[in-house]
Amino acid sequence: MKKVSLAVLLSLSAVATGAFAQSDQGVTMSTDPAKISDVESRAQALQSRQETQQMTEQAPAHKSMHHKKSHSKPAAGSSQ
Repeated sequence: MKKVSLAVLLSLSAVATGAFAQSDQGVTMSTDPAKISDVESRAQALQSRQETQQMTEQAPAHKSMHHKKSHSKPAAGSSQ
């Protein structure tokens, strides 16, 4: 539960930070190929960083589930 709460908190803070950083400039359009290339490379870097972060957050939870073994024994009073 703590890991989920931490992940949600980090996600919300990232969104808030991104919204705050973008509030000054707004949306601009450019036809300059150098600027377009720069924006695309930053977007790809951000996407790969987010994917890496998601994989590292999911990996420990996934591993811990393999360690749990459930051995169900039939109840002593049940008959079929």
